[in-house]
Amino acid sequence: MIAMVYVEIGTMFPEDGAMSRFTMYTHGSFLGHIASWANWLSLLAILPIEAVASTQYMSTWPWEWSKFTHGFMDNGELSSSGMMMAILLLFVFTFINYWSVAIMAKFNNLIAVFKLVVPILTMLVLIMAHFDLNNLGHNMQQFMPNGTASIFVAIGSAGIIYSYVAFQTVINLGNDILKPEKNIRRGIILSLLISAVIYISLQVVFVGSLPQSVMSKGFGSLNFNSPFADLAILLNIYWLSTLIYFTAFISPLGSGIAFSASASKSLSSMPKNKHLPKILGKTDNDFGSPRVALLVNLVVSIILITLFKNWSLLSRVVAASTLISLLTGPVVAGSLRKMGPDFKRPSKIRGMNILAPIVFDLISLAIYWSMFPTTVEVIVIIVVGLPIYIFYDFKRGFKEFKPKMYASLWFIVHLAGLSLISWLGSSDFGGKNLVSYPFDFVLILIFSTFIYYWAVHSSYRTKYFEDARKINNKVKM
Repeated sequence: MIAMVYVEIGTMFPEDGAMSRFTMYTHGSFLGHIASWANWLSLLAILPIEAVASTQYMSTWPWEWSKFTHGFMDNGELSSSGMMMAILLLFVFTFINYWSVAIMAKFNNLIAVFKLVVPILTMLVLIMAHFDLNNLGHNMQQFMPNGTASIFVAIGSAGIIYSYVAFQTVINLGNDILKPEKNIRRGIILSLLISAVIYISLQVVFVGSLPQSVMSKGFGSLNFNSPFADLAILLNIYWLSTLIYFTAFISPLGSGIAFSASASKSLSSMPKNKHLPKILGKTDNDFGSPRVALLVNLVVSIILITLFKNWSLLSRVVAASTLISLLTGPVVAGSLRKMGPDFKRPSKIRGMNILAPIVFDLISLAIYWSMFPTTVEVIVIIVVGLPIYIFYDFKRGFKEFKPKMYASLWFIVHLAGLSLISWLGSSDFGGKNLVSYPFDFVLILIFSTFIYYWAVHSSYRTKYFEDARKINNKVKM
């Protein structure tokens, strides 16, 4: 549902780093800077998370020749040698993109074969080896022993939201896509459907394939370093475990390479908003690669790895920052229906006046699910970008100061409100339990719905609105 809102906007404005531009058109440069900063951070944080994932999987390799990898992790965090390996992988992500998007796409296509074929093969082999539907349980207590709240905790903090955010890459590379009016929609819908089918099927097969000796002790007793590989070893399928270990290392490389392209496009497009140095948008090379942005991303990624040394913490940071950056999408979609009814919409979504506020509420809930204090920590990271904006806005004479401040006020109030509810909310989500589950959800839904309509009402015809019209005039229906 979140992606469908972005399908409509993305096909209206196919451009490089588009996710960093949409908010500028309807709410001005201040909110545009906050949204683009959050979007860039959310994309950028995926580079270290994928480097850490590959390194973490390498540390579980069981072969004699790979003993040197076992020291990559120390008590669940990167050791000094693991840090060096992760940084080396960041260099790989950067320099594959350094030459061109075309080289990146060909490399990613090769890795995509592993990411599709190996999971399907794994499921088939495990089902043939052992599969027991009784493992799923006979009643709600067995199926969901920790209650419904644990579902939402998993979505926000166990990597589920993070697993689906790659649709942003399709939008951020809009200028590099053939027939964007069709292929942005196709790329997003097909990738989400394929991902969902594979992810859900893998989980069902994993639960069903667990031996009774493991199931009898309960899920809390599971302690697998590489879950599917360890399961294959339990079932004496050693060749499959070898294949899984290899693919578990290769698969994050593909994501890291793709997100390196997306994050660099996001950063290189931000100088168009005139609140970052122009050199970041420099692409004057034979391949049109934003090389300065790529190198800046490399440096910041290395800093992030030194701050967050394990996958779990980085995953929550990515989920929260991504969701905060996505908050503006439904607001922009609703505002453009009011401000630009004549704009070309190759993928016009029916019922947007109903869908947009629902999506806004869902994103707000998902930010809450990422758990206190992660929500507040990510908001602080986003606020770090404000002095840069203030410096450049001062140089430009604080133009449109009042309207753009008013157009941004809802966002500030919303983040402050979500932080407060997160602190007071259910202990299931890291709060003080002063507002227990599910009443915390009801409070967020009421609060977020009010904020959505305030946000749409605060939109105005910014000076960037004509840029949006020029881009939209080139769109083919």
